[in-house]
Amino acid sequence: MKKLSVFAIAIAAVVFAACTGNKTKTQDVPEEEKSFEQEQIEASIKMHIDSIAADLGKLKQLPFVQEDNGGLTLTAEEKQVKPDYLLDPKVAEEATTLAEKYRILSALNVDKRIAALYEMPTDEYDKAISKLAADINDPSFKVLDNANSIFETTSALYDAMNENGRINQFWQTAAAALVEQLFIVNQNTEKFLSVFNDEAASNVTYRIVLILDAVDRLSNYDPEIKPIAEAIAPLKVLNATSLDELKSQLAEAKDNIAAARKALVK
Repeated sequence: MKKLSVFAIAIAAVVFAACTGNKTKTQDVPEEEKSFEQEQIEASIKMHIDSIAADLGKLKQLPFVQEDNGGLTLTAEEKQVKPDYLLDPKVAEEATTLAEKYRILSALNVDKRIAALYEMPTDEYDKAISKLAADINDPSFKVLDNANSIFETTSALYDAMNENGRINQFWQTAAAALVEQLFIVNQNTEKFLSVFNDEAASNVTYRIVLILDAVDRLSNYDPEIKPIAEAIAPLKVLNATSLDELKSQLAEAKDNIAAARKALVK
């Protein structure tokens, strides 16, 4: 089994395992004709997301993560201090628009996975996620039943949402997941980046900047993406060439990351 760090799990997964129980039929959403440039921008974002997942999958296991019966757990020492920075599942009640529901669903899934690793109660997360999934009623989630690993989920979900005319909502989920993961990592950079080296820091932040630029260009074609582009624009400062530079940039961008999180997950 390929070993993964907690950070790799978070970044690689725009994963909605808890959402796939919703199998009700939904009406197809007609997809507007796209320009060649728009299709190229969307394809480039997916490629960079896949590249980040691949780069993080090469990292060594974090020292406080261990394998147990084929799964990943945290050390007993690590589980003693529970994270106090995760979203309250009640934030789901504040979602009114479809885009907000996709974003909050994405962020809550990230936090639920972290909570589960720390053996924190996840019942409220399950309820909130199930309710959002039912409201969204996206048939694309069904493809995740057949994904063999978290590295397949992003591609599978992207393709399904594209086929179902929901690709514009994919960017909502991806942006929310990325910001939530950056927020979590920034709570303790020394711990979460302990397995990073200069090459990983450079490669990952380079891809992130390319994604941010692409999302900004994509917003010219879809007005619903404009708020995302504006919220994550300040994160372009994360363009490190070394691990030390990444740590410094994350510290400087702490308020920007928190602001982006608040803007995306109100």
